[in-house]
Amino acid sequence: MTYSVKEIYYTLQGEGAQSGRAAVFLRFAGCNLWSGLERDRHEAVCRFCDTDFVGINGPGGGKFANAPSLAQAVFAQWPQGAPNGHQGKPYVVCTGGEPLLQLNKALVAALHDKGLEIGIETNGTLLPPPGIDWICVSPKADAEQKLMRGDELKLIFPQGGAPPERYAAQDFRNFFLQPMDNQDRTANTEAATRYCLEHPQWRLSLQTHKLIGIR
Repeated sequence: MTYSVKEIYYTLQGEGAQSGRAAVFLRFAGCNLWSGLERDRHEAVCRFCDTDFVGINGPGGGKFANAPSLAQAVFAQWPQGAPNGHQGKPYVVCTGGEPLLQLNKALVAALHDKGLEIGIETNGTLLPPPGIDWICVSPKADAEQKLMRGDELKLIFPQGGAPPERYAAQDFRNFFLQPMDNQDRTANTEAATRYCLEHPQWRLSLQTHKLIGIR
């Protein structure tokens, strides 16, 4: 299988339960809920996406002919030769677009062979291959959710047709509300804060990478 990758880069995870953790982001090209082109946004299933996942022209991006070559490109982004050998557990976040359009058993095995812990950020419309270490689902109101269990459910809020109560009984270890980042971000953050205070099952997730100015 050939993998189409928008970009690969080293950063800190900015959202959810793993916030603040060093990670290599592996952003796959393509999504099943939007083409990524502005001309198509008005008819997309998800219309509020703020991520560029079109093409393979980002840093570290390109076409990868097989799983081992992509796993090596990911691992190469992790700091090598840390003082006293304290490199931390190498961690990769597979995201997109929608990573489960491309992430398969061969790539999971190749990443594990490099010693990488594997996390995914998915819209939940596809089922994952076995072996993924951390599953974060961010459901969308008008998309059929098939993946209803994992480590973390991160709901963009407020989202018409997707009240938190719709997801509260699903089988996740952590439940997050993340304020929608649009022209109403301040009001959205206040509303999400109030909801979390009134429903303590939910925790507030902020996009800390944007707050501190990193990718």
